[in-house]
Formats: sequence, structure tokens, C-alpha cells
Amino acid sequence: MLAGLRLSSIRGGYEGVAEAIEVEFTPLGAYMCLGLPLHHLAHHHVHPDAVLGAGWSARLTEQLVAVPDWEGRWAVLENALARRMVDALPPSPIVAEAWSRLRASHGRLSVQELAAVTGRSPRRLQVLFREQIGLPPQSVSRILRFQRALTLPSDACRSLADRAAACGYHDQAHMNRDFRDLAGLTPARLCLLADRAVPRGKAPLEGRLADVFDH
Repeated sequence: MLAGLRLSSIRGGYEGVAEAIEVEFTPLGAYMCLGLPLHHLAHHHVHPDAVLGAGWSARLTEQLVAVPDWEGRWAVLENALARRMVDALPPSPIVAEAWSRLRASHGRLSVQELAAVTGRSPRRLQVLFREQIGLPPQSVSRILRFQRALTLPSDACRSLADRAAACGYHDQAHMNRDFRDLAGLTPARLCLLADRAVPRGKAPLEGRLADVFDH
């Protein structure tokens, strides 16, 4: 499936044993590779063929199954996505700059501040973000703050209140609300799970694809 950015939690699963590949696009990488306004995917998930063409996922799956090792599978996947990038339209430099600054600040820049540094109106930024990232800047900021709160090392804060302050929340109640809305769990529970999680290995990426997606 293809899934866009969303502001709610979702659970998925399957019965039995299976192997799968997950590709995490940057928003602008998704815009370039998928070739459609990303607001069509926001808050939704769709079959890949609905965007990439009939039979695309079946053909790719057959190629991946035919390769005996993961290094070869990564190469198959990278080649498939690279072919879609050949004629891709680049994202707006305005969005690229705003996204870079917003990400670097972990979502702590306001729309007015982004407008000031990019020289565009807040309304124009809203339109561009909706098209090329999928959600408006305020919603993207909310996700980035949540990610920062979730990934901040447990020994970096003495309490959840300290974590909320360090991540740009007005208070702990606002952080609790975002964790409940975005993950369906309390900060204490989710941070405990994050600390226990085994870090995922990442295959080496080269060229501009390295800035587009992570395995």
C-alpha cells in the first residue's frame, strides 16, 4: 500500500508469516517519485497500482522474490524507483527551503516565520505544502514535534513535563494530546516502547535517491 501523512493513529497487521519491504519517503521525495499532488494521499492509504500503474506492484514483487539476498533486493527496489525519478519534476525551491528549516527546528517554526524566511505569504505556503507535502505547515509541525518527543533519549529529560518543554509544546497536556491523537498511546507507554525497539538496519544509498527515501 501507499500511505500519506496523517494526523491520526492507525493499526495494521496480517496473519501468518511474511516478509515485507517498507520504504519511507521524505515528503518531497514522495512528491517527485509518485508524481501526484500529495493531498490525494493525506489521511489515506491506497493500492500502489492506483498511482504507479496497473500491475506495477505485482511485477516488482516478482522481481524481488526472484533475488536470493537482501542486497540484491535493495538494488531492484532502488532501480525501480530511480526509473520513476528520471523525468520527475523537482519540488518548489520555496517548499524545499521551508521543509528544511521546519525539519531542522523539529517543527518549532510558525507559518509566519516560514513566510518571512521564504518571502512568500502564509496562504501561498499553505497551498504549496498541501500539494508537495500533503498537509499544511501547522500539521507538519505537529508531526515533527511528536517525532522529536518520541525519539528524544529517555535520559535527556527528567520528566514528561521536561520532555514537553524541550520539544516545543506549551505544556505536558498538549504533548499528551498529540501522542493520543497521532499514536493512540500515552507518552510514557510509547516512549518505553521506543526505547525497547531494536534499531532498524539501513542499506547504503547513493546519489540523489539517498535524499529521497530511507529503506
